[in-house]
Amino acid sequence: MNKYISTLPVAVIVMATASCSKEQNMELETYTAEPTTISETVTATGTMESVTQVDVGTQVTGIIDKLYADYNDHVEKGQLLAELEKTLLDSELKSADANMASAKASFEYAKQNFERDKALHDEQLISDYEFQTSKRDYDVARLNYEKTQADRVRAAKNLNYAEIYSPIDGIIISREVEVGQTVVSSMNVANLYVIADLENMQVVGNVDEADIGQVKTGQHVTFTVDSYPDDVFSGTVTQVRLNPTTESNVVTYEVIVNAPNPDLKLIPGMTANLTIYTLEQKDVLAVPLKALKFQPLPASEDNKSLPVPVPLKKPAKSSVWVERDGQLIQTDVELGVSNGIYQQITSGIKSGDKIALQYNMIQEKTEKGNAEENPFMPKPPGANRKKQ
Repeated sequence: MNKYISTLPVAVIVMATASCSKEQNMELETYTAEPTTISETVTATGTMESVTQVDVGTQVTGIIDKLYADYNDHVEKGQLLAELEKTLLDSELKSADANMASAKASFEYAKQNFERDKALHDEQLISDYEFQTSKRDYDVARLNYEKTQADRVRAAKNLNYAEIYSPIDGIIISREVEVGQTVVSSMNVANLYVIADLENMQVVGNVDEADIGQVKTGQHVTFTVDSYPDDVFSGTVTQVRLNPTTESNVVTYEVIVNAPNPDLKLIPGMTANLTIYTLEQKDVLAVPLKALKFQPLPASEDNKSLPVPVPLKKPAKSSVWVERDGQLIQTDVELGVSNGIYQQITSGIKSGDKIALQYNMIQEKTEKGNAEENPFMPKPPGANRKKQ
């Protein structure tokens, strides 16, 4: 988890000339409160995917006769993509038409016989056996006619399936067949193309179990991809999936982030480096956490040049020390959110207030006018060069 504040006001160092010794002075370090952004983030990696991706196939067996689209072509919904060879399918439709016509003629003949025999049977001019036989022939002819109608519908539909149309607007990212190739439709539909809507992408991120509790739907996300290291893309958490994935004893959860892609820079399979903003407060007053723990030195002769502490008359739950007019005034404050480094202050201070952080020791100049050397400070270039 990364914790930071994106816009940091410059800490102001207020120099106070309290003499602690002949060689050292003490200074008060302060922080100028200004509107800023306080953030807390979770980082993860993920893979780019298209939100909508369709495998386009055929439900009939045949030979690829024509292909009208290829890799990376932009296609629209309803656009013709390919055709199968139609000779056999045309023959099946003609055969179905002939069978239906024959069945219709038999049905109409049986129907006339049945209606005539029914009238005769009502007058008791024919036997029950003859009437039942006529009725049976009529029922068989009717059912056979209905079956040939269904066969004709199926044959016509199969002929329509010989023309393959795009089901969505998108880009062809894969072509599985060539002209002249036979596609066989069995239990599974034979795939011809894979079409993806690349304008609407998503990132499937893998978030560690230690961080997943902070990730919520609707949170702002930024991410980068290796192909465009200088570009920062934005998105939003749309789904937090609860199904865990365990690899090498590391448990992660999938987080789905929408990624609008109007420039079509993002393509499926890219690796994305995600930054999920689990906390993001803009234009708020915030101070370093150590400001809440600061305790001023009591007034004395040794630090008489430092701001004089003016404590509150009543104890406060939370307070900071504000430097005003040469005084260090303890101020009661109300706290907001924190990212572990900075604390939001909702009331008690205003923009421009100088908040005390800590005391620092500084070195006093020697009689020769040079600052006393600190053995731990780096020396300027050439400092070790011997004079000739």
